[in-house]
Amino acid sequence: MNRAQVIEQLPGLRRYARVLTGDAWAADDLVQDTLERACSKWLLWRTGTDLRAWLFTLMHNLYLNQRRALPALAPLDIEEVQDQLHARSSPSDDALDLERCLQRLPADQRAVLLLVAMEDMSYEDTARILSIPVGTVMSRLSRARTRLRALMDHTAPAVPPVAAPAGQPPTLRRLK
Repeated sequence: MNRAQVIEQLPGLRRYARVLTGDAWAADDLVQDTLERACSKWLLWRTGTDLRAWLFTLMHNLYLNQRRALPALAPLDIEEVQDQLHARSSPSDDALDLERCLQRLPADQRAVLLLVAMEDMSYEDTARILSIPVGTVMSRLSRARTRLRALMDHTAPAVPPVAAPAGQPPTLRRLK
């Protein structure tokens, strides 16, 4: 692995980290952690294999480990506080809407969508990075595209929380 090959991957790593974390500072930290891990584990990379996929795998695994280590916070529903948010309209509103809609996708769908659509990775590479079957990649990608389209069109229905009876696990509902 030479330095130039790693430097070529930085823009893609930053894009992926930015959308995974939803925050520029956290994204920079994640990229730095990924590069540190790559430097310390460079002997594990096999010459002739896809360096890009290896770096993205390192980043994805680091992100999951960091998420597990954080205490669970109640998610903030943007629609609930929308009336309290005031901002001027600007040309970048569509980009902000896209970023906000991407953050509203489930993490597994968002990761697949970003790797395939933004990073132009094959289904096979995406499956290898996320450690899932190729069929699951295609399914998640389809659901992510459908959900993102609905969110961008502002037609996505709000999903009300389902309260479980005391002492019983919550029932699972199928969402489309």
